[in-house]
Amino acid sequence: MAVNEPVNIENQVLYVTPTAAQTIQSLLQQREIPDYYLRVFVAGGGCSGLQYGMAFEASADASDTVVETGDVKLVVDPTSLGYLYGATIDFVDSLMGGGFRIDNPNSAGGCGCGKSFKAEQEQEEGTFEDSGGCGTCASY
Repeated sequence: MAVNEPVNIENQVLYVTPTAAQTIQSLLQQREIPDYYLRVFVAGGGCSGLQYGMAFEASADASDTVVETGDVKLVVDPTSLGYLYGATIDFVDSLMGGGFRIDNPNSAGGCGCGKSFKAEQEQEEGTFEDSGGCGTCASY
């Protein structure tokens, strides 16, 4: 298996690359919270209308979808799941900066920062206008 090849988990709800899973596990160990979940969510805001978020939590809510890969457990709330279904979570480390990246098939476009996106359904409905780019990416 290639280093960044996605691992298919729970009926393609989310894909997590081995690099991302290893980074999540490492962060859990460093913070001494090995049994915590990583919540992956979508919230309003960002330069393209919606933004991704992640946070460690001690437990999952009853309505959450739990995705497990190895020793890593991710949780996604029902609303965010609609935007994230089929997405791939990866971790990229480079000289220009690193971090988690989400490749989202539900995105109709986004900002160069990779933290903000327009949902395909909003693009079709005309809910969000093109807001250009953010101050942290090259939008020119």
